[in-house]
Amino acid sequence: MKLITAIIKPFKMDDVREALSEIGVAGVTATEVKGFGRQKGHTELYRGAEYVVDFLPKVKLEIAVADNVLEKAIDAIVKAANTGKIGDGKIFVTSLEQVIRIRTGETGEDAI
Repeated sequence: MKLITAIIKPFKMDDVREALSEIGVAGVTATEVKGFGRQKGHTELYRGAEYVVDFLPKVKLEIAVADNVLEKAIDAIVKAANTGKIGDGKIFVTSLEQVIRIRTGETGEDAI
């Protein structure tokens, strides 16, 4: 089992969710986050004063998947989140040692 963590642009969240649904991925956790990478932020003008916006709004998606679904899920995220511009985001994949569904006590892939 793997945990996919994807940092994407906020307006791409629905596209990614739909793409994941199409391949059978049912569970996604989304968190609004702020950060920067190569994009480095930008300057804005507010009431005549210029200020730097260092951290840009992003959405962090966490998706637990079985090993046999991993590549399909990554491909779906990349295709749905891609705009071709800087700041499209990143995908991180980590191993999941154990998953437990609290309500039923199911473990492993059955709990996903």
